Amino acid sequence: MSRVIVIGAGAAGTMAAIFSALSGAETFLLERTRDGGRKILISGGGRCNVLPMLVDESRFVTDSSPNTLRKIVRSWPLAQQRAFFEEDLGIPLVEETDALKLFPASHKARDVRDGLLAHAKAKGVQLRMNTHVIGVQQTATGWRVERDGAAPIDGDAVIIATGGLSVPLTGSDGFGLRLLETLGHAINRTYAALTPITSHDTAFTALSGVSLTVTLTAKSEERSATHTGGFLFTHHGYSGPSVLNVSHVVVRARNERTSPARVQVRWTPLGDAEWGAALKPHGARTVTGALRNEMPDRLAAVLLDMAKVEIHRPLSELRRDERLRLIDVLVRGDLPWSSDEGYKKAEVMGGGVALAEVDPRTMESRRYKGLYLCGEVLDAFGPIGGYNFLWAWATGRAAGIGAARP
Repeated sequence: MSRVIVIGAGAAGTMAAIFSALSGAETFLLERTRDGGRKILISGGGRCNVLPMLVDESRFVTDSSPNTLRKIVRSWPLAQQRAFFEEDLGIPLVEETDALKLFPASHKARDVRDGLLAHAKAKGVQLRMNTHVIGVQQTATGWRVERDGAAPIDGDAVIIATGGLSVPLTGSDGFGLRLLETLGHAINRTYAALTPITSHDTAFTALSGVSLTVTLTAKSEERSATHTGGFLFTHHGYSGPSVLNVSHVVVRARNERTSPARVQVRWTPLGDAEWGAALKPHGARTVTGALRNEMPDRLAAVLLDMAKVEIHRPLSELRRDERLRLIDVLVRGDLPWSSDEGYKKAEVMGGGVALAEVDPRTMESRRYKGLYLCGEVLDAFGPIGGYNFLWAWATGRAAGIGAARP
């Protein structure tokens, strides 16, 4: 029987341990915190968006080969992942069709975390919590994992599932990345992804708490991203799925010190022609009345001020230049931004170990036999909506099965 040591009891690591044990290996799961899976607990507002309802592979972001990414994602199809949670773990999932998300029927993230760990124990995984790994070394017969204050553990294979750099309060400190870099693996530049954007501009200061659905487009010299979804004005700037899903463009342009990314907003589903029709003279209606039909009053007032249009102007008196200027603000207005919330608030880390460094079938390192990688440490992330858990489950399963093979 082979012995597999999994480092990190998060989403990917726990799944890796389960499938390692199911594949017949003596499996140890080492976790630095006392309970593990802390990102699972805080995900989805404490409800845990386990999976997306549908998968669009093109929505993943990577600097590695998209073809390699697709192979990894397809290694465990969505339907099979859903069946694992519902049938193997006994965690029924419910659909939120408007957002295309799957949540546990209990709407409790703890049920997902606890269900995974309980299943791991039931399959024979030996959990070692409060275990601080300080080193991983290849030996003549396999691998040795050094622990702070405890005897080392020797195994035939090691799975690195230590996460990235996002939400450091959950225990993500970049240990795995540093280790893999020391071992010679190529690391694509890391950055905070799916993080709120901040702004020092006073134009929207009074709108904190206002939310609506918008389409955001972020463009830099190197990349662009567009997303339609929820948008929230905060005390510090902006958040919501639309913001998080394009934030990597802003973050990377700032980190790489290229020209700042430009963020534009279409504040409603209406385009130029539709707004042109909505702003035609209509009885005694004012321009504010026309905007109020499509957005919150407070936002309408701010956008009219930005377009330099008097809020009580009757539509019958709206000049052509004012109408065109207002439509431009409504359909492709610039969203002022200053910075971002970084890893502290980031849902995930972008970048990481290049996918070319692993065998996409098994997640085994192409540099070291018996060393496997999974989860956030790899160079890929997806949008809000369960994509990053899908990645964790798929890579964890592949690594667990691969590592257990004699």
